[in-house]
Amino acid sequence: MSPLVRYQTALLLRSQRWLPPVLLYAAFVGIGIQPGNPVLDSLGYAAAGLLPVGAWLARVCVTQEPAAARDCAAAAASPGRVHLAALLTALGATGVLGAAGTLYVVAVGDPASADHRVAVPLGSATAAGLLAGAVCALLGAAVGALGSRPLLRARGWSICLTTLAALLALVVAPSPARYAVNGLVTGSHTGAVHLPVIPLLAAAAVTAAAWAAACALSSRRG
Repeated sequence: MSPLVRYQTALLLRSQRWLPPVLLYAAFVGIGIQPGNPVLDSLGYAAAGLLPVGAWLARVCVTQEPAAARDCAAAAASPGRVHLAALLTALGATGVLGAAGTLYVVAVGDPASADHRVAVPLGSATAAGLLAGAVCALLGAAVGALGSRPLLRARGWSICLTTLAALLALVVAPSPARYAVNGLVTGSHTGAVHLPVIPLLAAAAVTAAAWAAACALSSRRG
């Protein structure tokens, strides 16, 4: 699997199709998070932005390969493995973005509650921010997998449904992303840090199921 991931990563970097989602996330974090803001609120904001960006990167990675090159890779490895490598590449790229966003927030944020009266332990806040970012990155990868080929081949429907699903994943009550982000924002009111372990496990399970379906269908459709 490692050679396939390296191949997909090289394709992504050379295509420069990663630039729009990366620049969008940089603008989202740079404009929305000001120095001195409460760190937990800012971490929740930065984590939430990863979900649509992760879905976008997943769609980029599974559609970036020319048809002839994809057929050659599929013949050598299998369509399912090639598809999985593309999704892993997207998740890795989203994870790098999330780590960078979290470090930026920790560097410029105020380690205090929303009213700036209660000190927030920066180490625990960083861990909570990374975990919340992982939850949103995983769900973004799941949304991107379900909203792209081989499940949806029409570009217009794919983009519309992926965008809608990414927004719903942030606001619908059962969503692990909503619980992870709300945990940071709610904790900011009292200065308490809540590690979103259960949302992370739920997001991993959802993503595994979505990827399994996409990879299985990719193997059947070729």
